[in-house]
Amino acid sequence: MKRLVTGIALSVAMLAVPAAAQASTSSAHSGQFGFRANYYLALGDSLSVGVQPTPAGTDVPTSVGYPNQLYSQLRWFYAHGTLDFADLGCSGETTATLVNGGICGYSGDQRTSYTSDTGSQLNAALAFIADHPGHVPLITLDIGANDLNPCIALGTISGIESCLPGVFQKIETNLGTTLAKLKAADPAATIVGMNYYDPELASWLGGTSADETFAADSIVLSDDFNQVLAGTYGAFSVPVADVADAFRTSDFTTMVHNGPRWNAPLVPEDVAEICKLTWECVPPPQGPNEHCTYAGYAVIANAFLSTPAIRSFLR
Repeated sequence: MKRLVTGIALSVAMLAVPAAAQASTSSAHSGQFGFRANYYLALGDSLSVGVQPTPAGTDVPTSVGYPNQLYSQLRWFYAHGTLDFADLGCSGETTATLVNGGICGYSGDQRTSYTSDTGSQLNAALAFIADHPGHVPLITLDIGANDLNPCIALGTISGIESCLPGVFQKIETNLGTTLAKLKAADPAATIVGMNYYDPELASWLGGTSADETFAADSIVLSDDFNQVLAGTYGAFSVPVADVADAFRTSDFTTMVHNGPRWNAPLVPEDVAEICKLTWECVPPPQGPNEHCTYAGYAVIANAFLSTPAIRSFLR
C-alpha cells in the first residue's frame, strides 16, 4: 500500500522477516503427525506483509502485520483442529498486478515452494488452495490502495477527483475477477476483505487553511474509494472489515487534546488516530510514511476479528 486516499516507535529492523519465511515457517509442522492442518491464507498489498519503515526510512516486511496479529488470536480459538498460516502478500501490489503479476515473484521461489509455478499472487493463491483442497477455510484480502497512486500524485483535490472514476472501474473489474476465482476455487472458504484508512488526514498538520481543507476533502474521496470496495465485495457476498471506522476516519469534528505536535495541542480525532496508528506524522527519514505502527496493525486485526464472518469461523 502506497499513499492512500489508501506513535508507537519500534525498532522494525529487529522485527523484519522475509515474507517467504512467514509462509514456510508457519506451515512447517503440517503433516508431521499424519494429519493435514487447515490454513489461514493472507493475500494483499504491503499491509498484508506488515511493512514498516526502518529508522533509516526503508520499508521492510515485518512479523507484526495485521495477518500475523490476527493469526496469533485465531489459532487459540479455532475449534476445528490445527490452524496454520500462509502469507502470499506483496508490497506495492495493485488489483491488476495481483491478477497478472509483475511486482513480486511467484515462480518457484521459497514464498510459494509448496505451489506450482504461478506468476501472480492470485494464481499462487489458487495453486495453494488446490494443493490443500478443503483445508483453506479462511482467506483475508486487502487490495486497491496502490491503484490510487497515479491519482494521488496529481496533488490537487480536483485533479484526484477527475482521475478516480477510471481507476474505480479498473478496481471493480480486477477485484471482481479475484473474488470470482477464489470463490470458485473453494466455495466453502470464508473470505473477508477490508476497507482503508486515510493517511492524507495528516495534511491537516501543515498549519494552513489549505492544508486543513485538503485533509477534510480527502475524507470524501476516501469514502468514495471504500464504497467502491464495499460494492465489489458485496457483489460476491464477501464481508468487509471496517478499518476506516476503526481509525475514526470520518470524525473530523471532535477535537482532542494533546495532539501529535506541540504546535497543535488540539487536533481532529481522525488526525490524531492517523498520527498514532501510522508513521505519517513522524519526521524524516522514518516518516512521513503511510504504513501502520504495531498498534495500527493491531487495530486492523481487531477490525477483522470483530466481523460476524470471523466470529462464525471460530465456532
